[in-house]
Amino acid sequence: MIKGGQRIATATGVMLADLNCIGNALLGAAESLFDPDFWRSRGELAAVSGGRGSAWFVGPAANPWVLRHYRRGGCIARISADRYGWSGEERVRSFSEWRLLFDLSQRGLSVPKPVAAHYRREGLTYRCDLITERIAHTRPLSAALGAGPLAPSCWRAIGAAIARLHRQGVDHADLNAHNILLGSDGRVSVIDFDRGRVRAPGAWTAGNLARLERSLRKVSPPDRFAPASWDELLAGYRAA
Repeated sequence: MIKGGQRIATATGVMLADLNCIGNALLGAAESLFDPDFWRSRGELAAVSGGRGSAWFVGPAANPWVLRHYRRGGCIARISADRYGWSGEERVRSFSEWRLLFDLSQRGLSVPKPVAAHYRREGLTYRCDLITERIAHTRPLSAALGAGPLAPSCWRAIGAAIARLHRQGVDHADLNAHNILLGSDGRVSVIDFDRGRVRAPGAWTAGNLARLERSLRKVSPPDRFAPASWDELLAGYRAA
């Protein structure tokens, strides 16, 4: 038993799951839960737009999940699209993200709740997947900027959400405009904590913010991310 989850051996690997989230009806499916074809056969699969084409919305509309297959980026993806070097179960990327999300959820932060993680070891390498609950009635910050300008209050709310993470020592390894979700109720959530960690305060907080600013300049139409927008975000960050 891992805090908040159950370790379960599967036919080809190991699964870490919150049994309360999965329920008895799906628990027997085990590693099939991480196979898009399983969900497609049930009529419960939809691709998530953006990213590397390795994420799907799965499950019934009343209780949707997000399934993500871990894929490499950059130059190394030419050598191996989705294999990672094995260095022990404690360092499996999907398990690490599952544990971090569980911890942050317990702290009351607005992040996806983890459902299950899985890995399949193949000699000195492994592949892995993660299922989280879908945060309903949201859209990525990048999509919102594509639709129109944001109000100053929205920028401040984004800054405040990042500050709440930083106050808890959460270092997000890839804070960008795609990984910030804006809710129809004004709530701001942050997703995709692969390689994220909790650490002591330091210069990394400024690095997170700088990465987000670069992303916003890259994805935003020229008239929708002005210096005043960033100033509002920083004002919300400092006031939180």
